[in-house]
Amino acid sequence: MTLALAGDTMLGRGVGQRLGRVGPDELFSPDVVAVAGEADLFVLNLECAVSDRGSPWPNPAKPFFFRGPPAVIDVLVHLGVDCVTLANNHALDFGYEALLDTRERLISSGISVVGAGADIEQARAPQMLDAEGFRVGVIGVTDHPAEYAAEVDRPGVAYANLSAGLPDWLRSAVASLGADAVLVTPHWGPNMVPEPLHYVRAAAAALRQAGATLVAGHSAHVFHGMHDGVLFDLGDFIDDYATGSLRNDLGLLFLVTLDRSGLRRVEAVPLALDFCYTRLARGDEADWVQRHFQAACAALGTEATVEDGRLVIECDPGAHTVDSPAETLPRGPRDTNSGDDRAPGGAPQAEFRFYAELSDFLPVLP
Repeated sequence: MTLALAGDTMLGRGVGQRLGRVGPDELFSPDVVAVAGEADLFVLNLECAVSDRGSPWPNPAKPFFFRGPPAVIDVLVHLGVDCVTLANNHALDFGYEALLDTRERLISSGISVVGAGADIEQARAPQMLDAEGFRVGVIGVTDHPAEYAAEVDRPGVAYANLSAGLPDWLRSAVASLGADAVLVTPHWGPNMVPEPLHYVRAAAAALRQAGATLVAGHSAHVFHGMHDGVLFDLGDFIDDYATGSLRNDLGLLFLVTLDRSGLRRVEAVPLALDFCYTRLARGDEADWVQRHFQAACAALGTEATVEDGRLVIECDPGAHTVDSPAETLPRGPRDTNSGDDRAPGGAPQAEFRFYAELSDFLPVLP
C-alpha cells in the first residue's frame, strides 16, 4: 500500500483569510491533489485550530496564534486526507474549546485524529487506518510546548520530553499496536534548522527499536533527509510566509510504499509554496529541492536518486541495524542541542526567535 505524508499544514491566518475568498479547491493545484490521490492513505500535520470559539493562549512569549474557518475541513476532504496529527505547538492556540471543536469537526467529516484530545488518554490514543485490509497504526506526539500537555482532567496534546528519551507510555504504545505497519509522527525540535539535532536522531532510533515501521517528523518548516526508516522532517505543505536561505517555500510531498515486511520505497515530489497556494515545483525550483534533499539524505548515509522528476529512495525492510541510537547515528556539525535550549513551558527558544524575526516580514506579504 502507499501512504502519502505532508508536513506542517497551516490553514489559519493568511491562508484562512484567503479561504474566505476562494473555494476549498483553490489552495492546492490540481496536480498536487492528483499526486496525493495516488496514495491509499494520507496523513498530515494540521497546525491550526478549526473553530469560531476561543481566545489566544495566555502566554506573552507566544507571538502567533493560528485558527482557521470551518472551510478548512473542506480543504482536507478535497485533498483526500484520512488522518491528521494535532500534536504540535498550535493545537491549543485558541484554548480548550477550540481544540475540542477541531477534533469534533475532523471526526465528523471522517478524518481520524491523533496527538490531542479531551484528556491525556484520548490525546495519546493511536488510530488504526485501513487500506483494503492493510492496517496502519498512527501515533502522534510533540516535544513542545509542555504547557499544552493533556492531563487526566484537561484537554491538550500528547507531550513527551524527547530530549530525555522515550517515555514508557510512548514506547509501550508503539510496541503494542499490532498493526501491519506503525507510523509515528512526532513534532520535534526547533524551527528553521537544516538537519535533525542529535536528541531527535536518538529519539527516532529509539522509536524504530520500539517497533515503528516509519517515523515521519515535522516542526523545522524545512525538509530534512531520511535515514533507516526515518523521515526526520517533512517540511511545510502550505503557509503564508517565506523566509531565509533554507527556503521554507520549497518542499516535498512524500509517497511511501509499505507491505507487511516493512518499508519498500519512498518517492518525494518537489513542491513550491506560493502565498497561501501550493503547486508542483518546476525548473530551478525543482532542481533546488532535488539537490538539497539528496545532500540531506547523503549526510545521513542514504542515497536518493531522481526518477521522472521525483526523488526516490529504495528501502530494504531487513536493513534496520541501529542498536545504540545515542552512539551510532551520524552527528552533524550543528548538533549541539541536548534539550537545554528550551524556553519556559518546553518550547524551543529558536521558535520564539524565528517568529520574532518574521514579525517585520509578515505585513509586506501580498
